[in-house]
Amino acid sequence: MTTAIIIIAVVAVVAIAAFFLLRGRLAGGGRGLRSRFGPEYDRVVARHGGDTEAAERELDERVKRHGAIEERPLTEEARARYAARWAGAQELFVESPERSLAEADALLADLSRERGFPDGENFEDRTDAISVHHAAHVDGYRRVHTARNGDASTEDRREALVEARKLFDALLAGGAAGREHGNRNLVKGRGTS
Repeated sequence: MTTAIIIIAVVAVVAIAAFFLLRGRLAGGGRGLRSRFGPEYDRVVARHGGDTEAAERELDERVKRHGAIEERPLTEEARARYAARWAGAQELFVESPERSLAEADALLADLSRERGFPDGENFEDRTDAISVHHAAHVDGYRRVHTARNGDASTEDRREALVEARKLFDALLAGGAAGREHGNRNLVKGRGTS
């Protein structure tokens, strides 16, 4: 009888431990996705009306579809060319915020394509792929894409360009650790600083 009680106690402890381990792993998926995607996680949850399970399924699918993308390195010539284009887009902002954002939008599409992200006209597919690798900065790209057309104020457009610069810098860096490409921000009403 004592052996039976010991066996039942051991089985109960193992079952409880398994329950908590499984529960922790399931909960960790959400924490892992939240940690990986940051503000993008919150954006997707909001788009799904607060349904975190639906949002996490979407983000898991993104990781499955785009997680294996290996960003191709850029040559120094390509880096210089993109840096010059970005400087031109920023300078154009004073004269024409709409044209400046259109150039920044096209530049980010070209740069992301050259780095190995999806080609083509599907903006959402490209930003979904970028979000897997640069989740902290993809929103700036979306803001530029949206603000270039429409009724955005000049200040909203300026802020969008400043946010998009973070993705530009991340893509231009080419994965080189510790590499800085200047932290030029637009000063209100001016070009580059």
